[in-house]
Amino acid sequence: MQQKIIILDFGSQTTQLIGRRLRELDTFCEIVPYNCFPHDDPDVIGVILSGSPYSVYADEAFQVDLSHIRGRYPILGICYGAQYMAQLYGGHVEPAGSREYGRARLTCFARKNPLFRGFVDGSQVWMSHGDTITALPEGFRCIASTDRVRHAAYQAEGEPLWGVQFHPEAFHSEQGTLLLKNFAVDICGSRQDWSPASFIDTTVAQLKEQLGNDRVILGLSGGVDSSVVAVLLNRAIGHRLTCIFVDHGLLRKNEFESVMKDYECLGLNVVGVNAREKFYRALKGVSEPEKKRKIIGQGFIEVFEEEARQIKDIRWLAQGTIYPDRIESLNITGKVIKSHHNVGGLPEKMNLRLCEPLQWLFKDEVRRVGRQLGMPEHLIERHPFPGPGLAVRILGEVTPEKVAILQEADDIFIRTLREWKTEDDISLYQQVWQAGVILLPVQSVGVMGDERTYEQAVALRAVTSTDAMSADWAHLPYEFLAKVSNDIINRVKGVNRVTYDISSKPPATVEWE
Repeated sequence: MQQKIIILDFGSQTTQLIGRRLRELDTFCEIVPYNCFPHDDPDVIGVILSGSPYSVYADEAFQVDLSHIRGRYPILGICYGAQYMAQLYGGHVEPAGSREYGRARLTCFARKNPLFRGFVDGSQVWMSHGDTITALPEGFRCIASTDRVRHAAYQAEGEPLWGVQFHPEAFHSEQGTLLLKNFAVDICGSRQDWSPASFIDTTVAQLKEQLGNDRVILGLSGGVDSSVVAVLLNRAIGHRLTCIFVDHGLLRKNEFESVMKDYECLGLNVVGVNAREKFYRALKGVSEPEKKRKIIGQGFIEVFEEEARQIKDIRWLAQGTIYPDRIESLNITGKVIKSHHNVGGLPEKMNLRLCEPLQWLFKDEVRRVGRQLGMPEHLIERHPFPGPGLAVRILGEVTPEKVAILQEADDIFIRTLREWKTEDDISLYQQVWQAGVILLPVQSVGVMGDERTYEQAVALRAVTSTDAMSADWAHLPYEFLAKVSNDIINRVKGVNRVTYDISSKPPATVEWE
């Protein structure tokens, strides 16, 4: 039995952070749409209602019947979740006099309440709402306040139902993790037994049951996500897994050859496919970012379909989809940040079912699983690399000539990150979450020797992050940036200017397209 806490997603951008905090407490959780509660799941031990971009009284606000949940499980409402339950059960939620956003401190709280066990006086919390609870329902009592928010937290008398108007999942809530621990462990009874080892055991068993004696085809990218999926599937079904590694002409320099060697060492059955010309033809004349992603996604499907026809009895397509991919492709509000070619299902004509064993894991969790599987560290620590490859790092039309320029510049950047050591003998590559070079649709004037040049500009991009949902630009040493800039300009024909992107996510994304 895998205990789990269900997080009902009302569309908040921080819903996934709630999940991360619970996972950090070794407590498994599943994030489901607000109206898709798994009523027949015997492993559920508690429920969390997330925040939302909407006001509870708005016409477009998400509404859900909690009658089959209340009284059956402990419930914690966060921000919108707290306001929704307050209004649902007879309280009042109204626009705040001014937007309540940022740091606040609990001026008082119920010390003996199990939700606040271990809290210190004046504990800092993070507010982010334009509405506030002005009156609690009958039978509900206030258990915490700030100087501006009277009902910062409440509990229904005599039952395990709580609401907090602040965000315990946010980093700036100093004891937010403690509050979630109090809820998940002390109130819900989590055994805190979720771990990479337990995930592997559970997932391998589930894959064996799900796939039976069927054959599976898996698209490999060279990254840690698809590689971990391959090793998991190999444990579950062995030779019935066929891996396809497609060279779409948009990989890093010499990446196809080096990754094929890695897969051979893992004992995987891998078919390498050179499809460069196919993708170059399809991308000719295309500049719009989403169209490029769709073309590449469709191209992958076509290649897999062709390869699948050559293998008898293929029933499944496996993918290395992880949770941030799903969130960015589509959340509960229906708003797409950017599409991912491995999210969204399959054409009916492929006649294949989809297998996504990592779809609820964050990147750092995938790496933990990879280490538990005994995979080589250089594969596990590889930076994330977009499925569409360098196509989303070439702004504008993709051509073989542009790809060649970008491959050379990117190779210099990544190699230098690996070689540059800090005082504690850790490479800059290890300290950076993701890095790459962007080829800009910009030409600029330069001087090389005694000659005037008019050539391409590139942007270096390096960020720090834990889950790719938010990221900050990496504060790389000036000396390092100077060396990379000098090497690129001197060694890469066609580039005469190097810039460094210092945008955070949000508002920017990690990739430029």
